[in-house]
Amino acid sequence: MNYKHLHYFHQVAKLGGVLRASEQLHLSPQTISGQLQLLEEALGTPLFAKSGRGLVLTEAGRMVLGYAENIFSIGAELKEAVRDYPRKGKLLEFRVGVADAVPKTIACRLIEPATQLPEPIRIVCREWKLDTLLGELALHRLDLVISDAPIPSAVSVRAFNHRLGNCGVSFFAAPSLLESCKGQFPNCLDGAPLLMPAEDSAVGQRLRSWLQARSLHPRVVGEFDDSALAKEFGRRGLGIFVAPTVLERDIEKQYGVRALGATHEIVEEFFAISVERRITHPCVTAITEAARNELFTPLARRPLAK
Repeated sequence: MNYKHLHYFHQVAKLGGVLRASEQLHLSPQTISGQLQLLEEALGTPLFAKSGRGLVLTEAGRMVLGYAENIFSIGAELKEAVRDYPRKGKLLEFRVGVADAVPKTIACRLIEPATQLPEPIRIVCREWKLDTLLGELALHRLDLVISDAPIPSAVSVRAFNHRLGNCGVSFFAAPSLLESCKGQFPNCLDGAPLLMPAEDSAVGQRLRSWLQARSLHPRVVGEFDDSALAKEFGRRGLGIFVAPTVLERDIEKQYGVRALGATHEIVEEFFAISVERRITHPCVTAITEAARNELFTPLARRPLAK
């Protein structure tokens, strides 16, 4: 197949006609028409049908357009990859956005492998709402977005989800709260003070459903967008808080709290979102490989209780 012919076809299909495509490509309409005919002969099927004075895609043409868009999208990724590939002595800038619902410790553990590449790296990290970050990604102002949820169906951004992994959640309490947590986990949560994740967060929604399904009614004494702030309140004994089980040992040590129990029925998921269908950016490759092979492997998890 001659990919130049495919490019002409793509332009005609996107611009709505041979004349507009010829103006865009600075070629005569006759040249464009001739190239389209050669492509149709190579594929063995018509790609356009006449409709009045214009052209419409045939069913085969619509299928070919889908493939063409993927081919040229990958071509654009190739240019981006070569442009961003670190050259000897050149500082590579890695621009990563972190959705505000992602725990700071998880974000740090995920991004850290990018700092250990042999090439010199400069990390620019931004934290916003997911929809804002996806807008920045679409404008190529970010190389990657780390999120606790895939791209929302309502957001029309051409990007791809790369699943990093998942884990259960653990419930933590300061020593001053332990005596008031009566009974075995999870029954000890009933009536206990709870620092709840935000209602619009993925883990917040799952936690609410989990509590309701078990007829557990903790006293919600606070609701937090920022999980780091919830941990700080929890450290001071103001309520029980939740965090990913893969961080259980770190959180107990850092905040001086104790894990009451854990469940795999509330799952925290984490995604790397990029404009690359196939990951080529060296920093993104380092992040995804470390997450899948180290952070979220079964061996990295503590035993979970229902």
